[in-house]
Amino acid sequence: MDRKALLASVNEKACLDFVSMMVRHKSHSETEGEKILARRMTDEMQAIGLDAYLHEFGNAGRCNAIGTLRGEGGGKSLLFNGHLDTNPVTEGWTVDPYGGLVDDRFIYGIGVSNMKSSDAAYFCAVKTLKDAGVKLKGDVILTFVVGELQGGVGTEALVRDGVRADYFVNCEPSDLVAVTMHAAALGFVIELTGDTRHLSKREEAVDAIAAACDLIPRLNAMTFSGAVSPDHEGVNRCHVGVVHGGLGRQLEEWRPPQVADFIRLKGSARYAPGQSRDGVLADLRRELDALEARFPGLKAHIEAEDRQGIAVMPPFQVARDSAIVKAINDAYAELRGEPQPTGAITPTRFYGSDAGHLYELGGMEGIVCGCGGRYNTMPDERVDIVDYIDMIKVYMLTILNICGVADE
Repeated sequence: MDRKALLASVNEKACLDFVSMMVRHKSHSETEGEKILARRMTDEMQAIGLDAYLHEFGNAGRCNAIGTLRGEGGGKSLLFNGHLDTNPVTEGWTVDPYGGLVDDRFIYGIGVSNMKSSDAAYFCAVKTLKDAGVKLKGDVILTFVVGELQGGVGTEALVRDGVRADYFVNCEPSDLVAVTMHAAALGFVIELTGDTRHLSKREEAVDAIAAACDLIPRLNAMTFSGAVSPDHEGVNRCHVGVVHGGLGRQLEEWRPPQVADFIRLKGSARYAPGQSRDGVLADLRRELDALEARFPGLKAHIEAEDRQGIAVMPPFQVARDSAIVKAINDAYAELRGEPQPTGAITPTRFYGSDAGHLYELGGMEGIVCGCGGRYNTMPDERVDIVDYIDMIKVYMLTILNICGVADE
């Protein structure tokens, strides 16, 4: 097989038109739009000859789109995974977020980086292989899921329903680097209860706001116990992103002359494979015990925001010598003529992603690698055209490397 000729056969205009079509679908999380796009992706997969269907799950009528390119037998199977749901549009956009605009450098649109360009890339990779008449030994499974922004409920559902492959590529935006480890994402809520007084007797109070101001920088600087290596500790991070304070649990704001006696903090802890949810919560509890000692009379309470005792997004890792890592490294080097950056790479190492469900619940080996990232989740969200086209080609070569060609 002439692999250079195969790569040259990528129809760039058609590929750009395809991702623009996806952007024009308003597929915000938990709306009818994500279902409409899932149906469209099912139709598109069926149109190119894949065995495709809508995978419904849950009680709210949500659905994923799943399609399989059947191999001839004798090869390894490869699953691609990406989400269709997007964040809502923020302020500051200068282009139509649903216009699917393509100029000479970028593809624009809400969710194009996170992560419709990668979704389109693996669809176009398979379509190009089929158009070229390539027959594979192993199966290629394309999964377009919803609910990633709610903790990966779509991918969790398809794995629980038995969708599996020998290897996977989770296509979260990574600017084409190969991410071999990322953190688990564990939400938490901390409540601090003090003792109010009028400002005239402030010295007698236990000031919940003062305690929170003392606590937040300490939490944001935390790493957690039990990391199995420096690389694993390197994906540890804690961050407080929400602070509400006032009088009482109703957080009354109309009496600022009184010392606030209640604070509610919300944050997220990121930890590595080998560390545990319970260990992280114990570390956070120790920090709260120390806070109570510094602020006598303060009461601090913490609860995890998770589902049934499981981190919303589990951690992910893969050995650097895994066949899927070698396959995508070789594909990248073949295309770009240089080694692919590989490892627990910032900022992707701090992501939560559906790779965690594929790895932990599905028991599969995989890699995280997608286009987009540097202009992710921001006004005028966009992806470099050259990266999008290169991602299609890297996915094509990875498929060939893993699945094998039937007539070779």
